[in-house]
Amino acid sequence: MRRPFPARVLALLATMLVAGRAVAQQIDPRLKRLDAAARPAVAALVDSARAASLPTEALVQRALEGTTKRASGEVIVAAVRRLAVDLGRAREALGSTASPAELNAGAAALRAGASQTTLAELRHARREPLIVPLAVLADLVASGVPVDSAAAAVLALARQARDAELVEFRRAVERDIALGAPPAAATAAAATTTMQSSAVNAGARPQRPGRP
Repeated sequence: MRRPFPARVLALLATMLVAGRAVAQQIDPRLKRLDAAARPAVAALVDSARAASLPTEALVQRALEGTTKRASGEVIVAAVRRLAVDLGRAREALGSTASPAELNAGAAALRAGASQTTLAELRHARREPLIVPLAVLADLVASGVPVDSAAAAVLALARQARDAELVEFRRAVERDIALGAPPAAATAAAATTTMQSSAVNAGARPQRPGRP
């Protein structure tokens, strides 16, 4: 005959059961597409990111991207973990006030090879949102521009160029590279042109009246 469980053991088991159900209910239903081994690991990473006030949607999307590509559960978990780390590094560099969009863009820039120092310098150089400068930086590196050249150009432009000018700068670089120009040279030439154009546009912009 089996001995009955003590009341405190039954209470502990009940608490664990309730907690387990609560965790299961909190798992994003989209993660059900993952295999049984990867699902709890990814869910734990998402929960940790949420607890750290990091954006979580990108983590879920990265996991779903892995399932679409038929990646193994182990590969998916590793990819989500790397992204979570990059989001944390981006916030360290951009500050606690960085928006989710800025953190996502910052993580992409770090993934491309930019340093946390570059991200911090961008934050110091520009009061406006950094989504476009960071995206341009990542796109330039993806186009073959050396990280140092891309970072120097974006940093220089971010101080005075508007988002539209930065996007046009990126297009000019990509166009010149496609025409056969060396990536670093194309970046330097386009940056000079954009700086000159931005300076002219800045002079033509109406100044806001100062406070009396």
